[in-house]
Amino acid sequence: MGLKIIVLAKQVPDTRNVGKDAMKADGTVNRAALEAIFNPEDMNALEQALRLKEKYKGSKVTLLTMGPGRAADIIREGLFRGADDGVLLTDRAFAGSDTLATSYAISCAINKIKEVDIIVAGRQAIDGDTAQVGPQVADKMNLPQVTYAEEIYSAEKGKIVVKRRLDRGVEKVEAPLPCVVTVNGSAPACRPRAAKLLMKYKHAKTISERQNESEDYLNLVNDRPYLNINEWTVNDVETDDNMLGLSGSPTKVKKIENVVFQAKETKVLSDNEGDIDELIKELIDNHTLG
Repeated sequence: MGLKIIVLAKQVPDTRNVGKDAMKADGTVNRAALEAIFNPEDMNALEQALRLKEKYKGSKVTLLTMGPGRAADIIREGLFRGADDGVLLTDRAFAGSDTLATSYAISCAINKIKEVDIIVAGRQAIDGDTAQVGPQVADKMNLPQVTYAEEIYSAEKGKIVVKRRLDRGVEKVEAPLPCVVTVNGSAPACRPRAAKLLMKYKHAKTISERQNESEDYLNLVNDRPYLNINEWTVNDVETDDNMLGLSGSPTKVKKIENVVFQAKETKVLSDNEGDIDELIKELIDNHTLG
């Protein structure tokens, strides 16, 4: 019997290209001003899920993401690589969520999916770097969790065996199923898109994206149900509205500053070995090196 695996994925702003318009006046991210990408460590998590799918026949991989309508892009990216389906959790009620409100909404969505064996997520997202959502989902669902995973060895006979990458080395741990696993960026990179899957799912869309499509496209979706990306709003999951969005987010940004590093002094070196040795000693003394 196969596994039912959920991959928690997030569409994040590309923090490598942050400009002056990256933040709004209320301290939230101005996502419209930044290019959106698939969170890198969530891609590592997806690869681990796909490897389990290949190992255990009959397994199913579902991507779950919360965000605006454009976040459907990363579900398509997952489908192009081997995921079976996806769910976009989107509603204005979720806007402004911190990790606490996000993990609450995601856990409610997982409860709707039901009978999940493994929940896999990236260790952290590059827009917040908190590494809190995965563990908070595990806590809210009262599930065991394995963090800093680098490889999932097996998931059978009611337990999962995982290799963890820690500062002091690696360790091999076991946990009962169902459980939550968060994956490091040091895990194997996700496989590229498959040409056949790209052709199969390139027209997959959510119900919102289909609003302005032609009758021919709607007929195509009726003939090919796999082109339907599930889209859930707050009305589709059982939630407490007070725990969603800004009202359910105790984290508040009080101040944002742009910090620009400038060189205060320069040093000109000759090709003399003594000058180079002196520079290295200076860098070691001020702990720039070593």
